[in-house]
Amino acid sequence: MRPALCLALLATLALPAAERKAPMSLHDISLNTLDGKPQSLGAYQGKVVLVVNVASECGYTPQYAGLQKLYSAQKDRGLVVLGFPCNQFGGQEPGTSTQIASFCQKTYGVTFPLFEKLDVKGAKQAPLYQFLTAKHGEPAWNFHKYLVGKDGQVLQAFSSKVAPDSAELKAAIEAALK
Repeated sequence: MRPALCLALLATLALPAAERKAPMSLHDISLNTLDGKPQSLGAYQGKVVLVVNVASECGYTPQYAGLQKLYSAQKDRGLVVLGFPCNQFGGQEPGTSTQIASFCQKTYGVTFPLFEKLDVKGAKQAPLYQFLTAKHGEPAWNFHKYLVGKDGQVLQAFSSKVAPDSAELKAAIEAALK
């Protein structure tokens, strides 16, 4: 990341959530992966992205298996699933990054990218979720999904109740991949 861009991002993060300017595209955002390495979401330009706020101790946690299956089946066609752990809903993601990574790998064989824990709502809402929620509303619970097109713009949002193997989600992904 260029130093000027990094300084601008840091200045933006110092502002209260209500005063921050949301990014113009998913591709404008950089975050740390679960292992602490910086990752520009610009790396996913030209791909369809399914962004999911995840948690290890939630009734919807078994969706990890469906998300992994979806990712494995569609990654060669240009779909990437990105998981963002969040502890804002019932304290259902209390673990450290190491614990989260271990749980996801051992329990569900997750190979899709996972990122550091973040806030998806409220005063400390991460810039990623400022962008995602600007037109599509905040998540009501864990495993809320945002489908982002190849151009980095949000196409649609899906509640936690919409399973990764649902006809509704599959049809939306299929349309986005064309």
